[in-house]
Amino acid sequence: MDRVLIEGLSVETVIGVYDWERTIRQRLELDLELATDIRPAAAGDDLARTLDYAAISQQIGEFAASSRFELVETFAERLAAMLREEFGIAWLRLTLRKPGAVANARAVGVRIERGER
Repeated sequence: MDRVLIEGLSVETVIGVYDWERTIRQRLELDLELATDIRPAAAGDDLARTLDYAAISQQIGEFAASSRFELVETFAERLAAMLREEFGIAWLRLTLRKPGAVANARAVGVRIERGER
């Protein structure tokens, strides 16, 4: 199976368990691998026959803007479910990082895989 990549996507959202975190927007960074067969799109040079990474990135931004989760785990699970349903993605790998969340660490986060390859 081929994969469409979206790497280093930055979004802002309300995320965190502390009271002060509930009053601000914080940056999350995402890397995605999305399984698809690119051959039909390549054969006809047709965007409509592949995963449109611009549309997917926009949808992720809108999801983040309207979300208010405490845990990055919840954000990741709900985002993965929405992407799979909205775009018909059979399998995905999502890495989500929350920069600056822990002193002396560049970022913390989760990596999940959902669906069948």
